[in-house]
Amino acid sequence: QVQLVEAGGGSVQAGGSLRISCVATGLTYRSYCMDWFRQAPGKEREWVAQLGVDGTIEYPDSVKDRFTISEGSVKNTWYLQMNNLTVGDTAMYYCAADDCHQYPPVPRFWGQGIQVTVSS
Repeated sequence: QVQLVEAGGGSVQAGGSLRISCVATGLTYRSYCMDWFRQAPGKEREWVAQLGVDGTIEYPDSVKDRFTISEGSVKNTWYLQMNNLTVGDTAMYYCAADDCHQYPPVPRFWGQGIQVTVSS
């Protein structure tokens, strides 16, 4: 059974930074592209980062140069480093795994999400 669990969310002031993490169990290492999505209240879920099985990284323009996805030293662990946060980044953040066949990604597995709140 595949399980994705996020950690590290919380509150931060605008201009600050936050790093959230995700640990996946039940996934064969490097068999899926790993993603981060977010969903703000009243808005659709938005893809914000992807780490491919070959190490390639993709971001939408909305977060490029501010967000960094990376893989941890422990297998099936990855992070989202978020810098220069704005109130507009406030959302529930989800880690996810997709089969790397579609762009933007269409995940097969999802975490339960973790709240990130940015205050002015």
